[in-house]
Amino acid sequence: MSANRKNHILPFVKKMIGSVLTRSLRTGSSITLRRGIVASHCLNRVSVWAHSNRGNHTLPDLPYSYDDLEPAISKEIMELHHSKHHATYVNGLNAAEEAIGNALKAGDIKKQIELQAAIKFNGGGHLNHSLFWKNLQPEKSGGGKMVDGSFSKAVQQDFGGLEQLKSSMNASAMSIQGSGWAWLGYDSKLKKLVIVNTGNQDPLTPQIPILGIDMWYVSFLFLPTV
Repeated sequence: MSANRKNHILPFVKKMIGSVLTRSLRTGSSITLRRGIVASHCLNRVSVWAHSNRGNHTLPDLPYSYDDLEPAISKEIMELHHSKHHATYVNGLNAAEEAIGNALKAGDIKKQIELQAAIKFNGGGHLNHSLFWKNLQPEKSGGGKMVDGSFSKAVQQDFGGLEQLKSSMNASAMSIQGSGWAWLGYDSKLKKLVIVNTGNQDPLTPQIPILGIDMWYVSFLFLPTV
């Protein structure tokens, strides 16, 4: 995304990021911190995806309707983002895995190397978005509520509170040049929550992802202009 376009929509992006963060940061059955390990419901879903058969990846159903996240995220953005863009990554990953399978059978090492970029890009896009949808929850279903627990304590300890975390995530997300993701993750070596940016569709590693903000252009297509 160009610098001019990003600056033009900055107020709306910050509002959206803050709203998405508030809807995403939940504890209880969703996220817990125990013995330095982040246990997340969304990560359990991703582990199923990671161990699925090669070339058999599918677009996950959303646990809410496209318009359930309004006004934080519009119905138009959600429908396009999920049914078109995420689906493109799924199809691209399946095609790349099928192609690399054929290259393996043929012993074509050059082709195998060429296909790594497609697997990284489409696989990362599928993984990141599968996590992203699970981060979100409609307000009517309990989204936007921070309950007391190990996660809220970690936010307080590592950032000074929810508002400070939102401010730091805003700044980190808006510093991305081009396309990428802003992540809140858990660093098992540092034993603390950290904010990390990744470019393009690169997933967050080696930290454990808790929530991600998609800073690709599709996230801003239907924002109002000023």
